Amino acid sequence: MTNKTLTSPVLQAWVSSLFRAQGLLPQFADHTALQLVQTSLWGIDSHGIARVPHYLNRLSHKSILPNPILTFEETGSATGNVDGGHGLGLVVCKFAMDQAIALASRSGAGIVGVRNSSHCGAIGLYSRQAAAKGMIGISFTHSDSFVVPYGGKDPFFGTNPLSLAVPTQDPHRPLCVDMATSITTLNRIMNARRENSLIPEGLGVDQRGNDTTDPHSVTALKPMAGPKGYALAFLIDMLCGPLNGMPFGPHINKMYTELEHHRELGSLVMAIDPTRFFGGANFAAMVVLAMKEVKSQSASVLYPSEPEYISEAKRLNEGIPIEPGLWKELTEWSTKLAVAIP
Repeated sequence: MTNKTLTSPVLQAWVSSLFRAQGLLPQFADHTALQLVQTSLWGIDSHGIARVPHYLNRLSHKSILPNPILTFEETGSATGNVDGGHGLGLVVCKFAMDQAIALASRSGAGIVGVRNSSHCGAIGLYSRQAAAKGMIGISFTHSDSFVVPYGGKDPFFGTNPLSLAVPTQDPHRPLCVDMATSITTLNRIMNARRENSLIPEGLGVDQRGNDTTDPHSVTALKPMAGPKGYALAFLIDMLCGPLNGMPFGPHINKMYTELEHHRELGSLVMAIDPTRFFGGANFAAMVVLAMKEVKSQSASVLYPSEPEYISEAKRLNEGIPIEPGLWKELTEWSTKLAVAIP
């Protein structure tokens, strides 16, 4: 079977309808659909619309609440806490970064901890959210254990991603890094399982700790850059879990099992006002200059986040591809929820 292809507006309307049918208020459904389709436009297929069936499944098990009560407690001139009420992480972390941006606008910096959240999609959504407001954005989150520690053979920490974004002169195209601390993402493995396709060697290990190319045999991923990725994952877990009163590593409820239990995930988001620093007035212009200068070396040199913008332009023109396995799951959910299939 070949991929189906839908334009982003059609796909966004479909995904929003699915979430509305599952009980989300229109503003939550529309926001979630927008963020997931945008992630797919960037070519980050591991965290885009491929996650829709998972979120719908957890909503049906009530381990993610469709319309959470979000609360914010300001704990200082530049700090605060958000309780996500066990809602969709894409809703919770957007709300948290809104608070961080407000703090930074007033105090120069905003740091907001998050508790009682769930999988929040691509972590770069939130650093970019700050950059779109002219801020420097930093975001971290964690997940259940699926990565072996360096030198170990059993999973301990999650893929624990991080993202940093700085503004350019285009609010929609900041310079952004969005990366897992594992060598690849868990969702890439889950996508390969759904499509029954092999994965490259060196990404994951089986239950004996040996490399495998069979996604169904993968019991753990490897850390990015060996000890460096492991060290980053360790620190990120401490900042997202214990700092926010949430569990860490092997004590976190599993993403794809334990569906009746809340995820109890934490995050940490930050916004920094660059105008509070010596170079702030010219910061965005200098970022753009650096991007142009590095690309002058060769046509093959790309700046961070440029691959996403190339993908976005292509997919806005040609549509977003949907793999056969994902199409089957989305149409099955549409039938179940009485939502029209495009």
